Amino acid sequence: MVLTANHAIYDPAKVLKDPKFRLVPIGEKTPKDANIAAFYNPQHEVHLVEKPKPTPGPGQVLIHVRATGICGSDVHFWKHGGIGDMIVTDECGSGHESAGEVIEVGEGVTDLKVGDRVALEVGIPCSQPGCEACRTGKYNACPDVIFCSTPPYHGTLTRFHVHPAQWCHKLPMNVSYEEGALCEPLAVVTGAVEKAGLALGDAVLITGAGPIGLVALLCARAGGAEPLVITDLFQSRLDFAKKLVPNARTILIDPADTPKQNAARVREAAGMPIKLTMECTGVESSIHTAIYASKFGGKVFIIGVGRAEQNFPFMHLSANEIELGFLYRYANQYPKAIRLVAGGIIDLRPLVTHRFALEDAIDAFQTAADPTQGAIKVQIRDE
Repeated sequence: MVLTANHAIYDPAKVLKDPKFRLVPIGEKTPKDANIAAFYNPQHEVHLVEKPKPTPGPGQVLIHVRATGICGSDVHFWKHGGIGDMIVTDECGSGHESAGEVIEVGEGVTDLKVGDRVALEVGIPCSQPGCEACRTGKYNACPDVIFCSTPPYHGTLTRFHVHPAQWCHKLPMNVSYEEGALCEPLAVVTGAVEKAGLALGDAVLITGAGPIGLVALLCARAGGAEPLVITDLFQSRLDFAKKLVPNARTILIDPADTPKQNAARVREAAGMPIKLTMECTGVESSIHTAIYASKFGGKVFIIGVGRAEQNFPFMHLSANEIELGFLYRYANQYPKAIRLVAGGIIDLRPLVTHRFALEDAIDAFQTAADPTQGAIKVQIRDE
């Protein structure tokens, strides 16, 4: 089935002006069949909205979304109103790390049936034969991609969601909805590992022990990285990383130190210069630290999202033949991610530290945005 940018289910600019959409007051108990969702807006508000239950069209399925993780980008859209050129200009539904149960199938759907458990790949490309990105399999570069929860497209943090069947991935019975939802950040990291070329015995640095950094830590260990170093500004996150991968070497970053000082500490902890950094913060000083910690011919692969314009130590990069690599979302990674979880290679379950009911999504966002709460991954469940 061919999908275009017109696939957007709702027009955000009309959401709360449409009588079919209703702002749910805080504390109100809604029926279990009410299609509620978490939205953010340009006023930096996050609230619950009741919206119509959609009906699947040709090639689509209706999903009862059972688990959705709150991503850093969700918090960023809420708190800061945009990421780069992606700006929140009106009401926008949040969420893109989701898994759920098929409860209705549309015309022409043969690969899925009612009762199937699926993870949702939420970057829906145009699939037009004239699109070079789609034709060559690099569909994350499709200029007409619809990415759920990225303005103006609504997300999957809702009870009932219509999704193209071709972008639903069946979950084996030994993979839970919780793990299925975590396959989205895992797909980001497996894409990075593939592009970065991580090899057995590489000295690897992970900068940032947030959810993506911790998934990168798990993947680097599974890929045979040794030694393995991880940095962060918070000791609690480093302690979590140490429990996750006991032989990882942790470094608490002091913001008062220079990148060169931090890089020297990384090299000392590793016992050698770093072959590959998976940079998961997007922060300029952290990227500088990774560059100075690298060996001649090393690579700094940037996964994190940061400021639109940054300064890099150009001549140090040039004189040491250090490569910079970048990743934009992912493509062709979901099947691999699911196999890694189903096969027990990657255990994502410890990452979920906080769970909330769908009706408590506002509290979930507050917890995810507050570093003092100790959250790694906050998930919203709907049984």
